[in-house]
Amino acid sequence: MSLTIPQRKRIQNTFVYTFLIATSIATILPLFWMISTSLKSGDVVFQIPPQWFPETLQWENYKRAVTDIPFFLYLKNTVVITGFRMFAEVFVSAFVAYGFARFNFPGKNIWFFILLSTIMLPGEITMIPVFIMFSKIGWIDTFYPLIVPAFFGGQAVFIFLLRQFFASIPKELEESALIDGASRFQIFYRIFLPLSKPALITIALFSFQGSWNDLLGPLMYLNSSDKFTLQLGLAMFNGMTKVEWGPLMAASLLVLIPTIAIFFSLQKYFVEGITVTGIKG
Repeated sequence: MSLTIPQRKRIQNTFVYTFLIATSIATILPLFWMISTSLKSGDVVFQIPPQWFPETLQWENYKRAVTDIPFFLYLKNTVVITGFRMFAEVFVSAFVAYGFARFNFPGKNIWFFILLSTIMLPGEITMIPVFIMFSKIGWIDTFYPLIVPAFFGGQAVFIFLLRQFFASIPKELEESALIDGASRFQIFYRIFLPLSKPALITIALFSFQGSWNDLLGPLMYLNSSDKFTLQLGLAMFNGMTKVEWGPLMAASLLVLIPTIAIFFSLQKYFVEGITVTGIKG
């Protein structure tokens, strides 16, 4: 018996929705396990069969998450580093992308190709030379190695995304502003940046996530405990012989909350920014 078109469509939709629900559950499951573990005592974390809903909620884990380590000091350090780095990466990337999108200069395409080729360069290759350089100028155990490089070039991926967006803006807007006497910087600041709000928010989210979750950078350059970030603080729950899973998961959840809150509050701009930078240009 042949199926009608509405019946086929209904069956297809059923498979699609079933697949989406299954993948959503698989994606949310680790987060749910983290929340569950944050409310367990150490002796039931690895109990078989696992307790998804602990019988006794250990709210003490959250108290230990902010008292066993100087959580709010590390939070302040992380906010300072992330804030400066995010601002620098967004502004500098936009500035460089504007040059590639709107200026014609000798070797433009070659320089852009070289810029994009740096995406394929593993960070491990430059790690030791960069560390030696910062060591010679006395920047070890300071925030400078984590912040200053962002002011000198941005990230190649961000520049590429913004160049795609800037190339889609009509040239008539730029020409009209030039006729009215606006400078190139005024055009960039007053026309291109406001029109590029979705793309800027998108790369700001990527920059925030990369800096907020960065462990290797602070681990390399920070020695004093009063300069540690949240990611280094989380590592302190991993002892030589024992891991404090309850407080660790509680602290991890507290660290994760700002990322989730920012993403959901800016989700509309994030989706729009990914769409336009991936299609236009």
